[in-house]
Order: sequence, then C-alpha cells, then structure tokens
Amino acid sequence: MNAQSNAQMRYTQKRPIHNKIKAPRANLAFYVCGFIIITIFALVCLVPFLYIISGSLTEEDAIVNDGFHLVPTKFSLNAYKYISASKEQVLHAYVVTIGVTVVGTISALIVMSMGAYVLYRKDFRYRNTFAFMFYFTTLFSGGLIPWYIMIVGVLGWKDSYLALIVPSLCSSWNLLLLRNFMRSIPDSIVESALIDGANDFRIYRQLILPLATPGLATIGLFVALGYWNDWFNANLFLTKQKMFPLQYFLYKLLANAQFLNSPTGSYVAAYVESPPDHSLKMAMACVATGPIILLYPFLQKYFVKGLVLGAVKG
Repeated sequence: MNAQSNAQMRYTQKRPIHNKIKAPRANLAFYVCGFIIITIFALVCLVPFLYIISGSLTEEDAIVNDGFHLVPTKFSLNAYKYISASKEQVLHAYVVTIGVTVVGTISALIVMSMGAYVLYRKDFRYRNTFAFMFYFTTLFSGGLIPWYIMIVGVLGWKDSYLALIVPSLCSSWNLLLLRNFMRSIPDSIVESALIDGANDFRIYRQLILPLATPGLATIGLFVALGYWNDWFNANLFLTKQKMFPLQYFLYKLLANAQFLNSPTGSYVAAYVESPPDHSLKMAMACVATGPIILLYPFLQKYFVKGLVLGAVKG
C-alpha cells in the first residue's frame, strides 16, 4: 500500500509540472500564429497606400504605358511641382482645414456628449422619446434642397465657415454610440454625487467626461476625419477661393488639370505646360491624408476600447 500510494503521489506531483511545460509552448504557438496573421493583414492594408506613394512619384507616361507599380519605374516629381506652384494657396487651405477640424471636433464632442449624458440619465422621463427622434433621422432626411434653403436662405451662411462646422456638429449615430458607451458607467457614481449635492453640470464635467474618455476619443476621431475630408459642403456654400478648405482646393486643382488634358482644354494647353493627371491624383491623396494619419497613434489606446464598449452596451 505504501509503495502504491507513493507512486500515486509522485504521479500527481509530476502532472502539474508537465502541464506547466506544455502551456507556454501552446501559448507561444498561438502568439506566433496570431502575429503572422496580423502581419499579413497589415501588409495587405499597407500595399494600396504604397501604390499611392509610388504613383505620385512616377512619370505620367510610365503610368499610362505600364500602369502602377510598388516601385516607381520612372521617378518624377512633376505632380508635387504642380501642387507646389500654388503653395501659398495650399498652405492657406491647410490652415482653414485645421481650424475647421479643431473647432468643429471640440464643439461636436461638447454637443454630443451633453446630449448623450441626458439620454444616459434614467431619471429623465422622455429619454426614450428623444432617443427615437435621433434614431429616426438616421432613416429619413429632408433632402438636399430643403437643407440648402435652410443654410443659405434661412440662416444666411453663404460664404461662412459656420456652413462647414454647424451641419456636422451632431451626428445621431455618434450620439447614440456615445450614449451606449456611457451606459458602462455605474449609476451609483451619479447617485452618490447627487446625494453629495452636486448638480448635473458638475456631474457631467467632473465625473462623466473623465470616465467617458475612451468613447470621446473614438467619436472624436470619427468627427475629425469627417471634417478633414469634407469637400461637399464647401462646394455648396463657398464661392471665395481664400475660404476653400484643403480637400476642396485640391479637388479644384484636379478639375483644372483634367480640363487641360481633355480635348476641350487642348487649345489652352497649347500655351501652357500640360499637368500630369494620374500621378497628380496620387500626390493629392498623399498631401491630403498625411497629416490626419499622425492623429491616430495618439488615440489608438482609446479607440478599440471605446468602439467595443459603445457597440456592445445597449
């Protein structure tokens, strides 16, 4: 009996050691496979951007004859030279776009976070009614013509930066997403603050906003991208070139280049140098997307958490 019990004890003592040896190997294999898969997906996402950079540095004739390549077949800076010919206007358009993006993003976060906080509060009697009204606007809209009449005719925002900022201040989808994220905040925090005598503005400013930082960073990234890439509102409401944002100014440059390369513009092109077409599109994409890419690394640690919590809670 003693020998049998001793053998069982030795076996039971050895099993955890064997499992501990196996577990790290299994985890290592999982991490290696995951790293390889993520690297492949990252490269797949990176390849189109590499094509854009390569196309912007390629001679126009080489693109027409050979197509796009990852490495430029004939190196050329003609596309960037064409853009730099209007460098003062480009820099001014950058300033306009940065100003509209910063002011619009901060204002939109304030408006949507206050609306989301009201819809988050369970003691607000009509929160479900207002939530449905916000949701209804995601399904139906008044259309482009009534919207244009309201902005230009009623509000008088023709050739005004307000026409670029105010229409995008409140997105119903982002507001509801932020409201769902706030639902992850325990109700006991608000209740204890109310017992201590704090009013709603103090609760919102000192408790809700710090706890909702991941959600605000996520929504802020979406809103900033929307303001940065917006050219349609400028096309509708702006006529003065000095007020053009970057995207719309580049759009006008590209339209001029395409006109000069068209049969109709060939008479004008006979007196001026014909600008590149395909490489110019790629160069404009690089000029327009470069600065906004630098924003993502600062928000990356909040982005996934805010997006997942805001989508799951609800």
